[in-house]
Amino acid sequence: MSSSTYTPEQFRSLVYARASECYRDLPWRRETTPYAVLVSEFMLQQTQVPRVIPKYAAWLRLFPTIHALAAAPASAVLAAWSGLGYNRRALALHSSARHIDAEFGGQIPDNEAALRSLPGIGAYTSRAILAFAFNRPVVFLETNVRTVLLKYFYPAEDKVPDTRLIRTAEYVLDRDNPSKWYTALMDYGAQIKKEEQNHNRRSASYHKQSPFNTSFRRVRGELLKLLVAEGPLDIETAYGKLPFSHENIERSATELATEGFIVYNDGRLCLSEEPEGARNGR
Repeated sequence: MSSSTYTPEQFRSLVYARASECYRDLPWRRETTPYAVLVSEFMLQQTQVPRVIPKYAAWLRLFPTIHALAAAPASAVLAAWSGLGYNRRALALHSSARHIDAEFGGQIPDNEAALRSLPGIGAYTSRAILAFAFNRPVVFLETNVRTVLLKYFYPAEDKVPDTRLIRTAEYVLDRDNPSKWYTALMDYGAQIKKEEQNHNRRSASYHKQSPFNTSFRRVRGELLKLLVAEGPLDIETAYGKLPFSHENIERSATELATEGFIVYNDGRLCLSEEPEGARNGR
């Protein structure tokens, strides 16, 4: 713990007061059903809020329930996701919906172990779902939460590890209303980032994405988009249609197949649920 003189009560009062001045009226806050929270958390992974807002509304119109999403083909899911990037998140959300529909009777689990058994859901996403959908007093970090904690509890320190930040987050947590608390922290943190230095640079977990990783994610995403648009095809056809090296296309296909998102067999590629002949009479 830092040497800050804030008591939990003082700090919560400060954050709630500041957050009331910069509250963001986001669509997933108006409908806090577990399914709506699940969708928003997947979409907000590594994607800025302004890009998510229109996609979120369109998504719920297309797939209003877990069952509707589970029953949809992967091609429709990827088409609806287009523009958000990181297409593997869409496929993981789709796979999670199918697991929830089949194994949990269409009800999103309300415990961390069950949530983390689902594709694409790790510690942060599971706890965010618990806080926002079920108002559970869990502890987690994300960029805006870190921003507020670093500003007030570690103003002159660098390389602050998440282990310390988590202890601080637990210390100040509003256990009576964690959903309201995390909403306030995130809104105030987003405002601080607009007005001040990037406090997250002082976190030990801060790092910039390398150009190579960013480029390779693009290869994966473009390969998935090609399969959505054209259906099953040969790897040689993919080589001709994508502006990437054969090596990176091959690597992308192999990884996506290993992760269960596509089928790659004897030089042929298709989305995992769409075998040869599944679309357009093929």
